[in-house]
Amino acid sequence: MTASDRPNLRVDHDRLWSSLMELGQIGGTEKGGVCRIALTDLDRQGRDLFVRWAKEAGCTIKVDQLGNVFARREGRDPSRPPVMTGSHLDTQPTGGKFDGAYGVMAGLEVLRVLHDSNYVTEAPIEVAVWTNEEGCRFAPAMVASGVFGGAFTLEHALSIKDRDGVTFGEALKQIGYDGKEPVGGRPIGAFFEAHIEQGPILEREKKTIGVVTGAQGQRWYEINWTGMESHAGTTPMEGRRDALVGAAELIVAARSIGNRPNGRSTIGVIESQPQARNTIPGRVFMTVDFRHPDDAELTKMDAEMRAAAADIAKRHRLEVKIEQIWYFPPSPFAKELVDAVRRGAEQAGYPHMDIVSGAGHDACYVSRVAPTAMVFVPCKDGVSHNEIEDASKSDVGAGAQILLQAMVERANA
Repeated sequence: MTASDRPNLRVDHDRLWSSLMELGQIGGTEKGGVCRIALTDLDRQGRDLFVRWAKEAGCTIKVDQLGNVFARREGRDPSRPPVMTGSHLDTQPTGGKFDGAYGVMAGLEVLRVLHDSNYVTEAPIEVAVWTNEEGCRFAPAMVASGVFGGAFTLEHALSIKDRDGVTFGEALKQIGYDGKEPVGGRPIGAFFEAHIEQGPILEREKKTIGVVTGAQGQRWYEINWTGMESHAGTTPMEGRRDALVGAAELIVAARSIGNRPNGRSTIGVIESQPQARNTIPGRVFMTVDFRHPDDAELTKMDAEMRAAAADIAKRHRLEVKIEQIWYFPPSPFAKELVDAVRRGAEQAGYPHMDIVSGAGHDACYVSRVAPTAMVFVPCKDGVSHNEIEDASKSDVGAGAQILLQAMVERANA
């Protein structure tokens, strides 16, 4: 489709912003953020609001067995695979108004523009709300889109328990979103996801649109160190088996391992026992998060970390157990869809740049079963997963406009 063939459709920046702000009141915090944890009553309220708005825009609603919600606007040819967009409505405990919610509301704005204009695309248009993207209640992250993309089984996802022993399936029933539709297993013509960048690059480079070419690979580890508790005053330094020292040295090593071009390393959790100020720690639990867009480099990071841990354990007479609990390979996106996003930014006159996503997104799992691309917009100071997360009305509107153009182009192709 050429620029002259594309209908003159325009998103309503004010309406999009108003919807984001209204949604942000559900689970809103005193600091201006949002706490809307997956499969809680607040999550239900957010879903209910989206469903109401989507129905008002002329859509039909289906909910699958993991609570993924699909709002569908029929095309001229219902037999064609839908062009889909969407993201998630659940947040971190101290999250913001834009992470996930922006992608859903941008998709809703696409539906509203088409509805108001009485414009019917050739292929159907769908907007998805993916369940439990954040993974802070039910680990791992993105589990529902992961089942959709074939990375996990339905049974595994439904059986995941939170810290209170409530299963994913039980929580779904409690909020009334235990749907009957199969999870996945149907053709998707294309999937686009709009999202704030969650980093500082676009803002620093003064670009309005990030053309996302793919997402970094990730490896998550849980590591247990075992030494020996002993008296802080009577045990000579050379005789100690201090598990916390082993963990501390690995923290430094992991920082060094991640300090390579495009590398990332994070120690998010560390717990030592017995938590007594005059007892040498005998046990430590810690987590490591490695990320890199090149799978070969990510594999090297794994090997370097394991070698460092073994050396540390030998020197300090410790035992170390390393368990990789999640491996998420780098996810390159579909060139033709990435090109559509880039072309849309060029035609609209928005400053743009190619970018690799540093975070995982539902689009990454969907990319296993459908051609996929993402549209990034800047967020203030690159801050996300924080109550002060912010973005400008003009930028989120620009991203939604590019999403609209790319989806209509693809649906009419």
